[in-house]
Amino acid sequence: MGACLLFSCSAFATSETESRLRLATTTSTANSGLMDYLLPEFQNDSGVEVQVIAVGTGKALRLGREGDVDIVLVHARAAEQKFIDAGFGIERFGIMYNDFVLVGPADDPAQIASSHSVTEALEKIRVTRSPFISRGDDSGTHKKELFLWNMIDYSPQGGWYKSVGQGMGKVIQIANELGAYTMTDRGTWLAYSSKSNLALLYQGDPPMFNPYGIIAVNPEHHAHTNYAGATSLINWLISKKGQRLIGEFKVQGEQLFIPSAGQ
Repeated sequence: MGACLLFSCSAFATSETESRLRLATTTSTANSGLMDYLLPEFQNDSGVEVQVIAVGTGKALRLGREGDVDIVLVHARAAEQKFIDAGFGIERFGIMYNDFVLVGPADDPAQIASSHSVTEALEKIRVTRSPFISRGDDSGTHKKELFLWNMIDYSPQGGWYKSVGQGMGKVIQIANELGAYTMTDRGTWLAYSSKSNLALLYQGDPPMFNPYGIIAVNPEHHAHTNYAGATSLINWLISKKGQRLIGEFKVQGEQLFIPSAGQ
């Protein structure tokens, strides 16, 4: 059942019972400022107030499974599909993508800046045992990081690799304090780069691209959830206006998210 079957893609919820929506989303969309940019426009158009719960993708999907939120906006395709296949979500809509980057000490002791691929960069970090900070929190970023290590058939371990169980902003701060490498989404990096001595050292390899999907929680599992409001937000984000605003959002003059509805 697609979201646009409940409303037309230009219609938005307005009733009093649909006036509040609980959204579990990733720290990257919150830390970058994207939610603060988009949601007032959505509320103005729809009358729906959105309560944002910014957590890692794994936690966001758990909140959805438990019926503690009405809708999730996350970035881990395999986990998203499991959520839907288990009946907890109705349908996934792709709305945008961004990318991950590797950052680290400006003197780049592992020399990853000269790498021709992200796997080469990670192999250099592994071989030199250069300090690396992992989120270690089951977020979409953490899942992607483990996927990339798996591409070199390696499960990171040892004193040089620290899994800290923290959000992206905190991880950047820890990496800065310890002179370590880490992987971050570009938006959070731009938001924190002025507060850090780290440098962006590697970017641009396709495996580092990062698609985001939005999924309404299935009301057949949790009848109390605001499915109408969730559908309203989905329709707004995939509309021409929503997609335009996503594309126009910038930090330090740089576009952070590429709209992708319908792709």
